[in-house]
Amino acid sequence: MELPIRLAQLREAHERIKPFIHRTPIFTSESINAIVGCEVYFKCENLQKIGAFKARGGLNAVLSLSEEQRAKGVVTHSSGNHAQAMAMAAKTCGIPAYIVMPNTAPEVKKKAVAGYGAEITFSEPTQAAREAAANTIMEATGATYVSPYNDIKVIEGQGTAAIEFMEDQPDLEVLMTPVGGGGLLAGTALAAHYLKPALKIYAGEPEGAMDTFLSMQKGEIVPNTTTNTIADGLLVTVGDKNFAIIQKLVKEILVVNDQEIVDAMRLIWERMKIVVEPSGAVPFAALLKNKAQFAGQKVGIIISGGNVDLGKLPF
Repeated sequence: MELPIRLAQLREAHERIKPFIHRTPIFTSESINAIVGCEVYFKCENLQKIGAFKARGGLNAVLSLSEEQRAKGVVTHSSGNHAQAMAMAAKTCGIPAYIVMPNTAPEVKKKAVAGYGAEITFSEPTQAAREAAANTIMEATGATYVSPYNDIKVIEGQGTAAIEFMEDQPDLEVLMTPVGGGGLLAGTALAAHYLKPALKIYAGEPEGAMDTFLSMQKGEIVPNTTTNTIADGLLVTVGDKNFAIIQKLVKEILVVNDQEIVDAMRLIWERMKIVVEPSGAVPFAALLKNKAQFAGQKVGIIISGGNVDLGKLPF
């Protein structure tokens, strides 16, 4: 299989979005290293603009549009972080953004999207309802649809976090991300494949939405029919563009339950004094659960986001 994105495209995406994003810091904790028995480096995308890595893919997608496309705006559906990313990217470029959000999305995410001036349409919290609402808006406005994860420009943008990570911490042996739709994981795997082929790529996935784990076992996409997990950013089924890359380049998907996610999230809050959302704690939960597998290694974890409803903390 020929990979759909080349290194040159990842580099171009990075140059394109650099003026508009933070180069997020890498944090370490001696107490966490002692607990897990390896050296852990956290790339803090929870400190990215909009509080999540999604700013990267959203900006790359919007900045790559033609003038004609920009004039009509962009439309997407998202439970939160991609919604904020697209709203911010559209505001940056001075174009309209139409965002479909499930009516169950966290308040903090609804407020943030509205704060960027996007026009929000609420839908039932099913994939079908979200997609139908987005299609209606596209037909009415002519806006360009940007998938939260199953889009080449979005994948390119998400891969830029791993480029920075490898530049700033060149001795990593393992790199872990969460997986939902798969944009971050696919982009990360591509960046590593080109820049550091020996780097082993893993993902953490919640038990209540473990479609990527099942898909890897079966060799084809097994959609989520129901989802039940605290990791609200990882409820979607992996995209086909992403799955083709993940299948080829990712070593293993590690599944964790909600209690393990909450424990990992709490440990990051307590030991590192940073805000991480449940989805962002999933790869660390996978590391905690599989300590023996990573003993003594230098492990990089991308903390994907920190947009958590502070009124509803799980601890």
